[in-house]
Amino acid sequence: MTVVALACGNRDFTGLTERDDVVSHSVAATPGREEVDPVLRELAGRRLLVAGTDADLASVVLRLLRTERLAEVVVGYLPSDPDSEVARLWGLPARDREAALRLALGGEPDPVPLLRDDVGGVLVGRGVIGPLRGVVYCDDELVLRGQASQLEVGPDRGPGLVVRTVRRNLLGRRVRETSGRAVQIGCVPARVVRDGVPHERQHGKWTWYRHTEDLRLVRGLV
Repeated sequence: MTVVALACGNRDFTGLTERDDVVSHSVAATPGREEVDPVLRELAGRRLLVAGTDADLASVVLRLLRTERLAEVVVGYLPSDPDSEVARLWGLPARDREAALRLALGGEPDPVPLLRDDVGGVLVGRGVIGPLRGVVYCDDELVLRGQASQLEVGPDRGPGLVVRTVRRNLLGRRVRETSGRAVQIGCVPARVVRDGVPHERQHGKWTWYRHTEDLRLVRGLV
């Protein structure tokens, strides 16, 4: 069966366009509804490959969420960034293009947590807020009251997400880790970065939480 690929950001993904079993579409970086939705409507049960950055993957996954296709579409990921947080989290071969393509085409899907936020976005790799001063709760646990260099949030196999509170001082970097299903942040307006992309404005309130459906990400061994 053929698979459908979205090559994001006009990057060169060697070996993808030359294959007879891959229908490839070149789209913009962080593609939106106009480019992604027509491809999703024509999947007809086929696997979807996303070649690009973590932010590109998040943009495509957001369209799967909005069109209610998360439960039915298997997603293979070909990271263009060797330091991809998604690849690190889920053990994908980010530095070997051939291995990444073999896995994306033939590997088994594994449900992984998908995070949402309260401004309509999703998080597939890492979210960062900071520096910040305020109050942070992970579920019912107080994570921060006061100041921190930054707060890092990402998907976690356990309850859904992990929160890392980072403080830097003369003694170095101290990190406190907390897991839960949701993190709520109230702070002096601070910079928010989702999967490497800064939000257009600072926020004094922010929430990330585990979505009720997981992402069907290809990460099983070929």
